[in-house]
Amino acid sequence: MLVFAAMLLLGAVIGFVGAGGAGVMITLLTVGFDVPIHTALGTSLAAMAFTTLSGSYSHFREGNVLRRLGLAMGLFGAVGAFCGALISSSLDTAVLTPLTAAALLLSALLIYLRIFHPHSPLFRQRFLTPRGGRFWLLAGLTGLINGLISGACGVGAASFIQLSLLLVFNAPLYQTVGTTMLVILPIAVLGGVGFLSAGHLEPLLFVQVLLGQTIGAFFGAKLTRLAPQILLKIAMVALPAFGGFILFLAR
Repeated sequence: MLVFAAMLLLGAVIGFVGAGGAGVMITLLTVGFDVPIHTALGTSLAAMAFTTLSGSYSHFREGNVLRRLGLAMGLFGAVGAFCGALISSSLDTAVLTPLTAAALLLSALLIYLRIFHPHSPLFRQRFLTPRGGRFWLLAGLTGLINGLISGACGVGAASFIQLSLLLVFNAPLYQTVGTTMLVILPIAVLGGVGFLSAGHLEPLLFVQVLLGQTIGAFFGAKLTRLAPQILLKIAMVALPAFGGFILFLAR
C-alpha cells in the first residue's frame, strides 16, 4: 500500500507537469523501496506502455501525429528497446545504476535547453524531410538508437526522440509532441517484454505502479492550467534531474 500511495502522489505530479516522471519513479522504487534496479526499469517501461496509449490516441485525434514517421521509428525503436532490455538485464547493478542516472541527467539537460533556450543552434532545423530510402535509413537508425537508450535505461527517451524528430526529420513542433508519444508506445511495450522475459518484472508491483500513476495523473492534470508557466517549466527540468542526481548518489 505504501508503494501504491507513493505512485498515486507521483502520478499526480506527472499529470501536473506532463513530463519527467520515469526517472523519479525509478529512483523512488530503488532508493525508497529497495526494489532492484532491473525490476524498477522493467516496471517503468511496462507502465509507460499503458500511460502513453491514451496520449497517443488523443494526439492522433487532434492531428498531431505523423503516422508514417511515428510508426517507422516506433517499430525500429521497439527492436532496439527489446535488445536494450536484454543488455540491461545482463549488466551489474554497479554499472546499470550510474548509466541510468547519466541518461536521466542528460534528458534533464535537453529539456532545459529546449524549454529555456528554444533558439539554441541545437534546435535549428537543418535538414529537409528525407524521402525514399533515406527516410527508412534515418528512421531505422534513430529508432534503434532511441530504443536502445530507452530499453537499457528504462526511460521513455522522450527528449532524445523529440530531438531526432526536430533535427533529422524537420517535424513541426506540435506534431513532434504527438509523434513522440506514438514512437514511445511500441518501445515501451517491447522493452517491457524484454525485461519480462529476463524475469525482471513483478506483476503485483506493476499493478500498484500503474494504478497509482493512472489515478494520480488524472487528478494532477486538472491542476496544470492553474499553475504559473514558469513553475511548470522548472518542474519539467527538475523531475528528471532530481531522479538522476539521487540515483547517482545512491549507487
